[in-house]
Amino acid sequence: MKPLSGNRVLVGRAAKQASALSDLLRNQGAKVIEIPFIEIKPPSSFAPLDGALRKLHTYDWLVLTSVNGVEVFFSRLEKIDSTDLSGLRVAAIGPATRDAIEREGLRVQVMPREYVAEAVVKSLRAKVKGKRVLLVRAKAARDVIPRELRKAGARVDVVEAYQTVVPRRSGAKLKALLADPKRRPDAITLTSSSTVRNFVQLAGRAQVKGILLASIGPVTSATLREYGLEMGVQAREYTMQGLVEALARKLHPKRTKVSRR
Repeated sequence: MKPLSGNRVLVGRAAKQASALSDLLRNQGAKVIEIPFIEIKPPSSFAPLDGALRKLHTYDWLVLTSVNGVEVFFSRLEKIDSTDLSGLRVAAIGPATRDAIEREGLRVQVMPREYVAEAVVKSLRAKVKGKRVLLVRAKAARDVIPRELRKAGARVDVVEAYQTVVPRRSGAKLKALLADPKRRPDAITLTSSSTVRNFVQLAGRAQVKGILLASIGPVTSATLREYGLEMGVQAREYTMQGLVEALARKLHPKRTKVSRR
């Protein structure tokens, strides 16, 4: 029997991104329900990002904190006539972001052991004094990286690559799911602070008692606590694979170890 056989798991990632986590869960036997808690949209203007890309040769470091940011960065870069990347060093927050960057042919020099903003800062603090840093991120994001790198002596420019919004159609679907005892999930995966905030907004007063809330990492878990929600399990490795493994350990500790695919 697979580790998550017989379990219903709700995935709330953006529609475009849900498949990666959903596939991992299905490989372990879970029945997956997809209702997006988050929608990715372009920023109000690409002018700040495009302006930074035109002077990319003036930066020493590029910091990318999500696959979404990577995709937008390179799609806008293609529109710039000529850009010299030869002297640019790159930091990625985690393996998914690193892999997305390197698929585009740009090598990543720094990736922290823990995939959170604080660890990015720790990895870069000694390398950025007097350097120019370009941080490409979502509109709504914590200011840990720019604040702490500036304290370390870096000149940091922050540009928005995308914004996250609440999907209008998901509220009714989510409330109906949580109200149906035959369809209620055994677990809900939460992969960022934004997904937590949007989940709370979409679910309203719907009861989540008895449903395991699975967090991808400490920042997401902290946001759960801010909203008075109990974090049922947190991934040891802050990745999609780590989240699936945490779910399996929590729900069925005696079953076969989760296979990595």
